[in-house]
Amino acid sequence: MRKIVVGAFMSLDGVMQAPGGPDEDPVGGFRHGGWAVPYFDEAMGAAVDAMLSRPIDLLLGRKTYDIFAAHWPYAGPDDPIGILFDRITKFVATRDPDFDPAWKNSRTLGPDVVATLRKLKSEDGPDLLTQGSTDLLQTLFREDLVDELYAFVFPVVLGGGKRLFADGAAPLALTLESSKTSTSGVTANRYSRAGAVRTGSFEFEQPTAAELERRRKLR
Repeated sequence: MRKIVVGAFMSLDGVMQAPGGPDEDPVGGFRHGGWAVPYFDEAMGAAVDAMLSRPIDLLLGRKTYDIFAAHWPYAGPDDPIGILFDRITKFVATRDPDFDPAWKNSRTLGPDVVATLRKLKSEDGPDLLTQGSTDLLQTLFREDLVDELYAFVFPVVLGGGKRLFADGAAPLALTLESSKTSTSGVTANRYSRAGAVRTGSFEFEQPTAAELERRRKLR
């Protein structure tokens, strides 16, 4: 069975928008495009290579697909990521029923994205790796479709923009499988599913009168 694996470059405040350049995604007046570039070093490259080394197909929202299709096929014959992305299947989530992807080995998910993804997950094949695609990610997290998460957390606060998580994500506990820090301060974390969210309490076994009054005022 396939897994859905999220790959996310994100700031400390959870913003994913336009990590690769100023013209990548200026929607909403976003002015910090290219914020991830100064932090890329040899260790970051190795962490990205590790994410891409598993058998994968790409799972992309339409906007990210358009960004990738305008870049990676033209990266040249010596670019290993361009070669990989050209070769593998690209699954595209789009609301446009007439969209006909021109990049080779690309196909759309159809009108019922969630049903199609559930079917794909039940089949044998490479795992489905997302890149960018913040709109699609909200659907994946809301429908509890995510199995693993690669979170590359950059030491920068952007203050606004498209974020990894929004309201409506299904509650999910995760296990940290690995974590490495680059020389530029980026933490590359890989998480897997760990079942339901567990809770506990640091409160006294017998609440104080002050605590009981505090709770009463919350109602």
